[in-house]
Amino acid sequence: MIGFRFTDFTPGELGADNFQQLLNIFLQLLNITSGDVAEALNYLNQLDQKYKLTNDQYGVGDFIQDLKDKGYIKENENQPGGFEMSTKSEREIRRRSLDEIFNKLKKAGKGNHQTPFTGEGDEKTSDRRDYQFGDMLDQIDVTSSIKNAQIKHGINEFTLNEDDLEVEERDYKAASSTVLMIDISHSMILYGEDRITPAKKVAMALSELITTQYPKDTLDIIAFGDDAWSIEIKDLPYLKVGPYHTNTVSGLQLAMDILRRKKNKNKQIFMITDGKPTCLKVGIKYYKNSFGLDRKIINKTLDHAAQCKKLGITITTFMIARDPYLQSFVREFTKVNQGKAYYSSLSGLGEFVFEDFVRNRRKKVR
Repeated sequence: MIGFRFTDFTPGELGADNFQQLLNIFLQLLNITSGDVAEALNYLNQLDQKYKLTNDQYGVGDFIQDLKDKGYIKENENQPGGFEMSTKSEREIRRRSLDEIFNKLKKAGKGNHQTPFTGEGDEKTSDRRDYQFGDMLDQIDVTSSIKNAQIKHGINEFTLNEDDLEVEERDYKAASSTVLMIDISHSMILYGEDRITPAKKVAMALSELITTQYPKDTLDIIAFGDDAWSIEIKDLPYLKVGPYHTNTVSGLQLAMDILRRKKNKNKQIFMITDGKPTCLKVGIKYYKNSFGLDRKIINKTLDHAAQCKKLGITITTFMIARDPYLQSFVREFTKVNQGKAYYSSLSGLGEFVFEDFVRNRRKKVR
């Protein structure tokens, strides 16, 4: 028996699929550079020089040509000689974000959220009950109903009465409308820590999850800094941090406006932020204070948390900062809304969002 043979690792010796290995790195770089192809390729060249990612048989130039041929990048019409991301790249980044963050996701039928309530729904259970007026015909357990009729009336004079009917209990699957708020204030890249890239990755994974697994759900995405505005799913890779303060009130106002128009009974806001509210729009002017917790701004923010509660909108806050005074504000904010809050590291952010979204098995009866 020969056993194991160990040899020296040579970084320049890539596997059979050189393109796929470089593509994994390139798509990550595209996310970090907010979709800037030239900057991503520049970083890739630097990594290649340092870690010898390519060899004489397959270089970065070959990789760029393959990116063009396979449709991952295309010529930039506004910049001769330049490249930009294609729709294929945008879709691939979302898919890979889902695989990376939600890798424990289980296929679940039509992708709706199960609730502990039974009634008219999609998934059968083992429970049975007597037929009641108003039950759907497709809920009737024909086999059990015929069996009941035979026992009660006999085979020779077969009669099927309403009292013989049995109904299959089914899990009600509730649709949900979600607004994801992403903080793009300057603090999201402050102190040398990149917080916006994990936030974008979570947003892309959540959007891919909903569109593929929960098609009856809706997802709207809001970026908020000094103001708040809606962005499309396809725009997520290009989202950048700006020289902004944090106007949480503006984000909540826009989220409430969006959710008021949704017909789903289950409505929720996911807010990813790393800082305190520091900005408020008063008329056409901005009131700003980056030092400490300004009561004028905080009180207005808490008022909107209370308004969301009155509208039946639950707010889940994902705080990616651990300053004690910020946690104190988040606790107060959560108490007013009766929502939830998570104090997450950047590496655990996706798991927190995943668990809260998928395990949300609530049905509101109105």
